[in-house]
Amino acid sequence: MTTTTTPSGLQIEEVTEGNGPEAKAGASVKVHYTGWLTDGKKFDSSKDRGQPFGFKLGGGQVIRGWDEGVAGMKVGGVRKLTIPPELGYGARGAGGVIPPNATLLFEVELLGV
Repeated sequence: MTTTTTPSGLQIEEVTEGNGPEAKAGASVKVHYTGWLTDGKKFDSSKDRGQPFGFKLGGGQVIRGWDEGVAGMKVGGVRKLTIPPELGYGARGAGGVIPPNATLLFEVELLGV
């Protein structure tokens, strides 16, 4: 498995390379994901709910780390994203679940484009 770090500081680990259509900016994508804090505490998972999550890629509907980290994935692929605070929820955190300035870890599987 290879890990790359983007200029913004996002770390992308390619767990499984997909072989379906590629996710590009402007596309509506559907993913399964699980998110953890760096202490290992899981804070959210679409898999636990049994409900995939859909969003428009590159449209600012999700945190920047997702817009950047899902782009270029192919359907069937799985990536682990290490998202620094400035690409996540920053100094404000989120909903009492994600503390301020938290680095986030996500495993994202691209289900559809």
